[in-house]
Amino acid sequence: MTISSEQAVLDAHYMARALKLARKGLYTTHPNPRVGCVIVRDGQIVGEGWHVRTGEPHAEVHALRAAGVNARGATVYVTLEPCSHHGRTPPCSDALVNAGVARVVAAMQDPNPQVAGRGMQRLARAGIAIHSGVLEGEARAINQGFLKRMEHGLPFVRVKLAMSLDGRTAMASGESQWITGPAARSAVQRLRAQASVVLTGADTVLADGARLTVRAGELGLDPEQTALALSRPPLRVLIDGRLRVPLDAPFFKAGPALVATCVAVEEQYANGPECLIVPGDDGQVDLRKLLIALAARGVNDVLVEAGPRLAGAFAQQGLVDEYQIFIAGKVLGSSARPLLDWPLELMSEAPQLKIIEIRAVGDDWRVTAVPLPPAGV
Repeated sequence: MTISSEQAVLDAHYMARALKLARKGLYTTHPNPRVGCVIVRDGQIVGEGWHVRTGEPHAEVHALRAAGVNARGATVYVTLEPCSHHGRTPPCSDALVNAGVARVVAAMQDPNPQVAGRGMQRLARAGIAIHSGVLEGEARAINQGFLKRMEHGLPFVRVKLAMSLDGRTAMASGESQWITGPAARSAVQRLRAQASVVLTGADTVLADGARLTVRAGELGLDPEQTALALSRPPLRVLIDGRLRVPLDAPFFKAGPALVATCVAVEEQYANGPECLIVPGDDGQVDLRKLLIALAARGVNDVLVEAGPRLAGAFAQQGLVDEYQIFIAGKVLGSSARPLLDWPLELMSEAPQLKIIEIRAVGDDWRVTAVPLPPAGV
């Protein structure tokens, strides 16, 4: 169906509003996608909603409830194709049909095999005009983890690194607190809160006494968003191939955690944290197999906060989707620890990153970068 340029502008305008609503679910929808919905009739928004958390009504249902009888004959803008299957909630496509809407505009098709186009087909069979692909890039960006899990069976892996201007992460002694300032640490807290999993290694937990919790006072969010962020804390995952971290470590005292290991679980762990046995060699957990296991548990986004050895292992194995690099205006010197433990001999071996964004964060800088495929690939 061909639409006019004027209609295309209106569609983009209302879809932008739906995307803004979807972002309200950044901290809470796991393992579901973040979805927003806007209902428009006679040029006026008559209802809108967003998906808050799994098991609760989807964005379309919230918007339909707000619109009431005004939904009949209206246009619905939704950031993801309406679902067509019975899960914890009834199909949204049926709700839209029953409400008598005239047109549905979706930003993108749902990659979930249980939907995958069937939602829009259901609407079309009911005589509802359908259109998709409006601001699709923006819609994909807010659901990178969900999309990767559905399309590839892996979570989206984001590696957080903090370094000095000379690319160092800690002094030779291991001292690393604090390289960056309060604004950067607040940004990291928000990254944690948005993740399904915050993952670290035994070296970091043993050296720093790391807890990797979400701290309300450092989030820098308004009260509503802070409450939402704290309502669904990420699962903290510790990679400890040889079970070196004692159960009285601060990491375990900070709350529920999952330990990924490749050795037989010792008797004392019977009443301790959940353990996930992952194949590995020489006491090293197979990272790809761990990510596959996490995806099977519904994990969309993994935030890696680890030392140079584990972060370097993720990088070397091509498992990193995005780097969040915080750079402080400090010089730690040549004896300090490097950003990644990744020995390279030739310039031709150097991996290349595409810098997506550089912005000031307080007195520091935040660089968002993604790996580029090797030349010739």
